[in-house]
Amino acid sequence: MVKLGVNIDHIASIRNLRKGFFPDPVCAAKISEDAGADGITVHLREDRRHINDSDVENLKRIIKTKLNLEMSISADIVAFAKKIVPDYVCLVPEKRQELTTEGGLDIVSNRKKIEKVVSVLKDKKITVSIFIDPDFKQIKSAKKIGADFVELHTGNYADAKNKIGRLKELVKIQNSADLVLKLGLGLNAGHGLDYENVQSIAEIRGMNELNIGYSIICRAVFVGLFQAVKEMKEIIKSAE
Repeated sequence: MVKLGVNIDHIASIRNLRKGFFPDPVCAAKISEDAGADGITVHLREDRRHINDSDVENLKRIIKTKLNLEMSISADIVAFAKKIVPDYVCLVPEKRQELTTEGGLDIVSNRKKIEKVVSVLKDKKITVSIFIDPDFKQIKSAKKIGADFVELHTGNYADAKNKIGRLKELVKIQNSADLVLKLGLGLNAGHGLDYENVQSIAEIRGMNELNIGYSIICRAVFVGLFQAVKEMKEIIKSAE
Protein backbone atom coordinates (compact mmCIF):
# COMPACT_ATOMS: atom_id res chain seq x y z
CA MET A 1 0.00 0.00 0.00
CA VAL A 2 1.31 3.43 -0.95
CA LYS A 3 1.80 5.59 2.13
CA LEU A 4 0.91 9.26 2.51
CA GLY A 5 3.28 11.65 4.23
CA VAL A 6 1.52 14.93 5.00
CA ASN A 7 3.72 18.01 4.87
CA ILE A 8 2.48 20.56 7.42
CA ASP A 9 4.95 23.38 6.66
CA HIS A 10 2.22 25.77 5.60
CA ILE A 11 0.32 25.41 8.84
CA ALA A 12 3.39 27.09 10.32
CA SER A 13 3.42 29.60 7.45
CA ILE A 14 -0.08 30.75 8.43
CA ARG A 15 0.87 30.90 12.10
CA ASN A 16 3.93 33.00 11.36
CA LEU A 17 1.94 35.64 9.48
CA ARG A 18 0.84 37.00 12.86
CA LYS A 19 3.95 35.82 14.74
CA GLY A 20 1.68 33.95 17.14
CA PHE A 21 0.96 30.42 18.27
CA PHE A 22 -2.02 29.42 16.17
CA PRO A 23 -2.55 27.34 14.11
CA ASP A 24 -0.26 24.87 15.86
CA PRO A 25 1.65 22.42 13.61
CA VAL A 26 1.51 19.79 16.33
CA CYS A 27 -2.29 19.97 16.34
CA ALA A 28 -2.24 19.70 12.54
CA ALA A 29 -0.04 16.61 12.80
CA LYS A 30 -2.48 14.94 15.19
CA ILE A 31 -5.45 15.67 12.93
CA SER A 32 -3.53 14.37 9.90
CA GLU A 33 -2.66 11.14 11.69
CA ASP A 34 -6.28 10.67 12.81
CA ALA A 35 -7.35 11.12 9.18
CA GLY A 36 -5.00 8.37 7.99
CA ALA A 37 -1.63 9.98 7.33
CA ASP A 38 1.19 7.46 7.52
CA GLY A 39 3.74 10.09 8.48
CA ILE A 40 4.34 13.77 9.05
CA THR A 41 6.82 15.71 6.91
CA VAL A 42 8.36 19.08 7.73
CA HIS A 43 11.11 21.10 6.06
CA LEU A 44 13.36 22.86 8.54
CA ARG A 45 14.72 25.61 6.33
CA GLU A 46 17.87 27.50 7.14
CA ASP A 47 15.91 30.77 7.46
CA ARG A 48 13.17 29.07 9.55
CA ARG A 49 10.51 30.73 7.39
CA HIS A 50 7.83 28.30 8.57
CA ILE A 51 8.76 25.28 10.69
CA ASN A 52 11.19 26.07 13.51
CA ASP A 53 13.35 24.02 15.83
CA SER A 54 10.80 23.81 18.64
CA ASP A 55 8.14 22.60 16.16
CA VAL A 56 10.37 19.69 15.19
CA GLU A 57 11.18 18.89 18.82
CA ASN A 58 7.48 18.88 19.75
CA LEU A 59 6.53 16.77 16.74
CA LYS A 60 9.23 14.24 17.51
CA ARG A 61 7.84 13.87 21.01
CA ILE A 62 4.14 13.71 20.17
CA ILE A 63 3.39 12.15 16.78
CA LYS A 64 2.53 8.45 16.66
CA THR A 65 3.46 7.61 13.07
CA LYS A 66 6.86 8.78 11.86
CA LEU A 67 8.64 12.07 11.44
CA ASN A 68 10.24 12.84 8.10
CA LEU A 69 12.59 15.83 8.29
CA GLU A 70 13.36 17.52 4.98
CA MET A 71 16.64 19.36 5.27
CA SER A 72 19.58 20.89 3.47
CA ILE A 73 23.14 19.65 4.01
CA SER A 74 24.04 22.79 5.97
CA ALA A 75 26.22 21.96 8.98
CA ASP A 76 23.87 23.45 11.59
CA ILE A 77 20.85 21.63 10.17
CA VAL A 78 22.77 18.35 10.11
CA ALA A 79 23.80 18.91 13.73
CA PHE A 80 20.16 19.52 14.67
CA ALA A 81 19.06 16.33 12.92
CA LYS A 82 21.70 14.36 14.82
CA LYS A 83 20.32 15.73 18.08
CA ILE A 84 16.64 15.16 17.26
CA VAL A 85 17.06 11.80 15.44
CA PRO A 86 13.91 11.83 13.29
CA ASP A 87 12.67 8.58 11.80
CA TYR A 88 13.64 9.74 8.32
CA VAL A 89 15.48 12.61 6.76
CA CYS A 90 15.15 13.70 3.15
CA LEU A 91 18.08 15.73 1.86
CA VAL A 92 16.91 18.55 -0.40
CA PRO A 93 18.50 21.54 -2.16
CA GLU A 94 17.70 24.93 -0.75
CA LYS A 95 17.85 28.52 -1.99
CA ARG A 96 16.92 31.44 0.24
CA GLN A 97 14.72 33.23 -2.30
CA GLU A 98 12.80 30.25 -3.65
CA LEU A 99 9.08 29.95 -2.92
CA THR A 100 9.39 26.18 -2.74
CA THR A 101 12.05 23.61 -3.58
CA GLU A 102 12.77 24.10 -7.27
CA GLY A 103 14.38 20.80 -8.22
CA GLY A 104 16.28 17.78 -7.03
CA LEU A 105 19.58 17.72 -5.18
CA ASP A 106 22.56 17.41 -7.53
CA ILE A 107 24.46 14.47 -6.08
CA VAL A 108 26.74 14.14 -9.10
CA SER A 109 28.25 17.61 -8.63
CA ASN A 110 28.37 17.49 -4.82
CA ARG A 111 29.07 13.84 -4.17
CA LYS A 112 31.73 14.07 -1.45
CA LYS A 113 29.86 16.56 0.70
CA ILE A 114 26.53 14.75 0.41
CA GLU A 115 28.14 11.36 0.99
CA LYS A 116 29.65 12.64 4.24
CA VAL A 117 26.26 13.90 5.45
CA VAL A 118 24.61 10.57 4.57
CA SER A 119 27.26 8.71 6.54
CA VAL A 120 26.90 10.98 9.59
CA LEU A 121 23.11 10.56 9.64
CA LYS A 122 23.20 6.81 9.13
CA ASP A 123 25.64 6.52 12.02
CA LYS A 124 22.74 7.85 14.14
CA LYS A 125 20.48 5.09 12.73
CA ILE A 126 18.45 7.61 10.72
CA THR A 127 16.95 6.40 7.44
CA VAL A 128 18.18 8.67 4.66
CA SER A 129 16.28 9.67 1.52
CA ILE A 130 17.50 12.08 -1.14
CA PHE A 131 15.19 14.28 -3.18
CA ILE A 132 16.37 14.05 -6.79
CA ASP A 133 15.16 14.64 -10.31
CA PRO A 134 14.11 11.52 -12.28
CA ASP A 135 17.58 11.23 -13.79
CA PHE A 136 19.54 7.98 -14.09
CA LYS A 137 22.90 9.54 -13.14
CA GLN A 138 21.47 11.01 -9.95
CA ILE A 139 19.77 7.74 -9.02
CA LYS A 140 22.97 5.74 -9.49
CA SER A 141 24.88 8.30 -7.44
CA ALA A 142 22.31 8.03 -4.63
CA LYS A 143 22.98 4.31 -4.50
CA LYS A 144 26.75 4.78 -4.49
CA ILE A 145 26.74 7.19 -1.55
CA GLY A 146 24.62 4.94 0.64
CA ALA A 147 21.12 6.45 0.55
CA ASP A 148 18.29 4.19 1.68
CA PHE A 149 15.57 5.88 -0.40
CA VAL A 150 15.22 8.36 -3.19
CA GLU A 151 12.29 10.73 -3.49
CA LEU A 152 11.67 11.45 -7.15
CA HIS A 153 10.85 15.07 -7.93
CA THR A 154 7.44 15.20 -9.59
CA GLY A 155 7.36 18.95 -10.14
CA ASN A 156 7.83 18.89 -13.92
CA TYR A 157 5.05 16.31 -14.20
CA ALA A 158 2.73 18.42 -12.05
CA ASP A 159 3.53 21.63 -13.93
CA ALA A 160 3.18 20.20 -17.44
CA LYS A 161 1.03 22.46 -19.63
CA ASN A 162 -0.80 19.73 -21.53
CA LYS A 163 -1.52 15.99 -21.57
CA ILE A 164 1.35 15.20 -23.94
CA GLY A 165 3.84 17.02 -21.73
CA ARG A 166 2.50 15.37 -18.61
CA LEU A 167 2.65 11.92 -20.20
CA LYS A 168 6.26 12.52 -21.24
CA GLU A 169 7.19 13.44 -17.68
CA LEU A 170 5.23 10.49 -16.28
CA VAL A 171 7.15 8.05 -18.50
CA LYS A 172 10.41 9.60 -17.29
CA ILE A 173 9.35 9.09 -13.67
CA GLN A 174 8.22 5.51 -14.35
CA ASN A 175 11.53 4.62 -16.00
CA SER A 176 13.43 6.21 -13.15
CA ALA A 177 11.33 4.31 -10.63
CA ASP A 178 12.25 1.04 -12.35
CA LEU A 179 15.93 1.85 -11.94
CA VAL A 180 15.46 2.83 -8.30
CA LEU A 181 13.90 -0.56 -7.57
CA LYS A 182 16.51 -2.42 -9.63
CA LEU A 183 19.26 -0.85 -7.51
CA GLY A 184 17.52 -1.92 -4.31
CA LEU A 185 16.59 1.57 -3.13
CA GLY A 186 13.27 2.54 -1.58
CA LEU A 187 11.01 4.63 -3.82
CA ASN A 188 9.20 7.79 -2.73
CA ALA A 189 7.94 10.75 -4.74
CA GLY A 190 6.61 14.23 -4.24
CA HIS A 191 6.30 17.89 -5.21
CA GLY A 192 3.32 19.55 -6.83
CA LEU A 193 1.04 16.56 -6.37
CA ASP A 194 -2.64 17.33 -5.93
CA TYR A 195 -6.06 15.71 -6.04
CA GLU A 196 -6.12 15.73 -9.84
CA ASN A 197 -2.67 14.40 -10.71
CA VAL A 198 -1.66 12.13 -7.82
CA GLN A 199 -3.29 8.89 -8.95
CA SER A 200 -0.91 8.18 -11.86
CA ILE A 201 2.08 8.60 -9.56
CA ALA A 202 0.51 6.39 -6.90
CA GLU A 203 0.01 3.67 -9.53
CA ILE A 204 3.74 3.40 -10.28
CA ARG A 205 5.05 -0.05 -9.43
CA GLY A 206 6.97 -0.19 -6.18
CA MET A 207 5.96 3.26 -4.95
CA ASN A 208 6.39 3.40 -1.18
CA GLU A 209 5.31 6.89 -0.14
CA LEU A 210 4.08 10.18 -1.52
CA ASN A 211 4.85 13.36 0.40
CA ILE A 212 2.20 16.02 -0.18
CA GLY A 213 1.60 19.31 1.58
CA TYR A 214 0.49 22.43 -0.26
CA SER A 215 -2.53 20.98 -2.04
CA ILE A 216 -3.78 19.35 1.15
CA ILE A 217 -3.51 22.58 3.15
CA CYS A 218 -5.27 24.49 0.36
CA ARG A 219 -8.10 21.95 0.31
CA ALA A 220 -8.30 22.15 4.10
CA VAL A 221 -9.27 25.82 3.88
CA PHE A 222 -12.63 24.71 2.45
CA VAL A 223 -13.29 21.27 3.94
CA GLY A 224 -11.10 21.09 7.04
CA LEU A 225 -7.78 19.33 7.49
CA PHE A 226 -9.19 15.97 8.54
CA GLN A 227 -11.36 15.74 5.42
CA ALA A 228 -8.59 17.01 3.14
CA VAL A 229 -6.16 14.35 4.34
CA LYS A 230 -8.85 11.67 4.20
CA GLU A 231 -9.72 12.54 0.60
CA MET A 232 -6.07 12.40 -0.49
CA LYS A 233 -5.58 9.09 1.29
CA GLU A 234 -8.64 7.64 -0.47
CA ILE A 235 -7.38 8.69 -3.91
CA ILE A 236 -4.01 7.09 -3.25
CA LYS A 237 -5.65 3.94 -1.94
CA SER A 238 -7.85 3.70 -5.06
CA ALA A 239 -4.71 3.50 -7.19
CA GLU A 240 -3.71 0.11 -5.75
